Amino acid sequence: MRGLKATADKDLLVGGPNLAAQALAAGLVDELALFVWPIILGGHNPALPTDTRADLELIEEHRFGSGVVHLRYHVR
Repeated sequence: MRGLKATADKDLLVGGPNLAAQALAAGLVDELALFVWPIILGGHNPALPTDTRADLELIEEHRFGSGVVHLRYHVR
């Protein structure tokens, strides 16, 4: 994955909690984009890994009329 990032001429997008968690743990993530819905489902995979620490800087926030919030973070 590191080689793919190094040779990419465009941004790479990684989706899904498992693959994204592996990329974050490997230090390959520059930015996180999250959509948060005002609903609690429970019992599913967490959006972010629970065993990895990352220092995040909020760079954008957008609130939709539906209550959904889009958050963009820079990974330091």
